[in-house]
Amino acid sequence: MSTARQQALFGYLFALGATAIWSGNFIVARGLSEVVPPVSIAFWRWVVAVIVFLPFALKPLLTERQMLLKNIRYLSITALLGVTVFNTLIYVAGHTTTALNLSLIAITFPIFIVILSRILYGERITANKMLGIVLVTCGVLLLITKGDLSVLSNITFTVGDFWMLSASLIFAIYSILIKHKPKELSIWAFQLSTFSLGLLFLFPVFIWESTTTPQVHYSTTTILAILYIGIFASLTAFLLWNKAIVTIGPSKAGLIYYTLPLFSGLLAYFFLKESIGIMHLVSALLIVSGILTANRQAKKKVTI
Repeated sequence: MSTARQQALFGYLFALGATAIWSGNFIVARGLSEVVPPVSIAFWRWVVAVIVFLPFALKPLLTERQMLLKNIRYLSITALLGVTVFNTLIYVAGHTTTALNLSLIAITFPIFIVILSRILYGERITANKMLGIVLVTCGVLLLITKGDLSVLSNITFTVGDFWMLSASLIFAIYSILIKHKPKELSIWAFQLSTFSLGLLFLFPVFIWESTTTPQVHYSTTTILAILYIGIFASLTAFLLWNKAIVTIGPSKAGLIYYTLPLFSGLLAYFFLKESIGIMHLVSALLIVSGILTANRQAKKKVTI
């Protein structure tokens, strides 16, 4: 296997790993939203991520401090979008909309990436990519609606849907920004700096929420859930996702994101004992075939 193909393979595996972890995050986050206010969830999530990451990334952070200061504007914007705003909006949305709406709106994220890549960088939208997006979208819709697409006609929209759509757009912009990470910065220094800046930007909002909402009593289950999203959904998944963006680009990594409901289904099967039927297999086939189609390089590309 050539070096380029090997790097691409690792890039797809990084994106798959991040998506698999995030599938568990959505389940945990929905549970936490019933007992912890949205900003508090986000704040403690990033506190955990920074504390756990600090021993591994402090030395690179100090070594590369001059380069970090040189790129402070880029780092601040990236941290604000990807750390402070994106995740907080998901938790805010979860308080006022349904899980079905969250899932449906979340699949707009890869489409936003393709559109933004076209507008900003002139990245061609090939016929294969368009067909792939259609296939994976059909697969996700089939999975989310459990094969009964008529439920889509009964959907009602709330302010939470607007927040989730905003979150999807912001994460698409964040993913494109990651592609332009200065090569001189290691992933360790970059990640710790953005986590820390994002947490700093979130702190005033956390203080405001703490003084305007009832006091939260953190149970053992709640603490364990926060540790999960702090260590895995924040630290591990973001490291994997950012490595994927740098390796294969935002558009290809974005398409892998469509596998998220497949991982959610597997988690539900193993931990909630939910059954897997023919509808799940058809959905998986559509999603996987769509991803393969979108990433297939035709001999002669037809652009739109």
